Amino acid sequence: MSPRTSPRTSRRLSRSLAAAAVAALFLGAAVPASADTSVSASAPADTSATAVVGGPLQPLLKGMTDAGAVSVIAKVTDGRQVWTGGSGVAEQGRRAPVDPEGRFRIASVTKTFVATTVLQLVGEHRLGLDDPVARHLPGLLPEEQSTITVRQLLNQRTGLFDPTNDGVSIIPDPGNELAFRTWAALGGLNRTYTPAGKVAASVLHGPLFAPGERWDYSNTNFDVLGMLVEKVTGRPYGEEITRRILRPLGMNRSFLPGTSSGIPGPHAHGYTDGVDVTEQNPSWIGAAGEMISTTGDLLRFGRALLQDRLLPPEQQREMTTMLATGTAPSYGMGLAGVRLSCTTVLGHNGEVLGFKSDLWGTADRQLALSYAPGGDATAQAAQSAAEFKLLDAAFCGGN
Repeated sequence: MSPRTSPRTSRRLSRSLAAAAVAALFLGAAVPASADTSVSASAPADTSATAVVGGPLQPLLKGMTDAGAVSVIAKVTDGRQVWTGGSGVAEQGRRAPVDPEGRFRIASVTKTFVATTVLQLVGEHRLGLDDPVARHLPGLLPEEQSTITVRQLLNQRTGLFDPTNDGVSIIPDPGNELAFRTWAALGGLNRTYTPAGKVAASVLHGPLFAPGERWDYSNTNFDVLGMLVEKVTGRPYGEEITRRILRPLGMNRSFLPGTSSGIPGPHAHGYTDGVDVTEQNPSWIGAAGEMISTTGDLLRFGRALLQDRLLPPEQQREMTTMLATGTAPSYGMGLAGVRLSCTTVLGHNGEVLGFKSDLWGTADRQLALSYAPGGDATAQAAQSAAEFKLLDAAFCGGN
């Protein structure tokens, strides 16, 4: 929720929505989930909902591309109807329109999948929210950070420095166009990073504050959570998300790419400083934001999560208990709360190189959105404002 603008990572959970609020206010294996969770991960009951293309939200999508976004796609459902829309082109310099059903990088919306998996493990008594990291991953963190707990990781209250967002350690700040273009030309988009290496970079910098002292958004927290999932289950977090969430919900077009750089099938292209960054090795963001999905698949997940079908009651309460962060959105466990003109929606947004994404909802209505930002900082601020206007209209009818 830092006000610093970065077209890079999902620190924008607070950045873009808080900024938009101010500007617009305006602002592995196909195995079912463990029976120990006592929840149903069956596909949502909106599969027979009436499909609607166009409609009153379409001009708002066009408003985002009019503001400079290369493309934008969105889908909204209330369980009875599914509205789908898109605006813009799939690739700069070409005339083919963006495919509203195409895949995209969901960025930090990945965090909600990781958090759900961790909380399922808590419900199965394989992890405790107040377990220190050192109990499961001894030696990963230095003594002064050894008391960090699973709860603090999920709540973003650890003080762990984030090397993916400092503009130096992993990716040059895209605000420095020459540095970014040079880094990309030298193969930076294809480099592989390990979670342990990123945690080591965080530790080398030192803590920002004592564990639990305050809130600060850090992708490192979710690198550690991904490592915890693997330690406890014996399987990589991507396999656990697949077997526990993606397969049971029928999210057949979603996956965690690991170190694979491409996006298969129809998809929009994303750009940073004029560089096509569509193909990128997402290990730099890992458990904090590597996943690829579609708006339709995300709606399945959002609906199941907010209708209490993925977690036992106690863990659902923990996840959806929103805590103050000192800025506009509140934050629970891998889940944020944003106040609109008529209600508060829960979900997450995110940003990786070239792509921005949203998944927000209530138990009755959900919205998924992806767009490829374009233009300078002023244009992208206008796109963020239009993004928030669209979000408010989807849930409040523009009131």
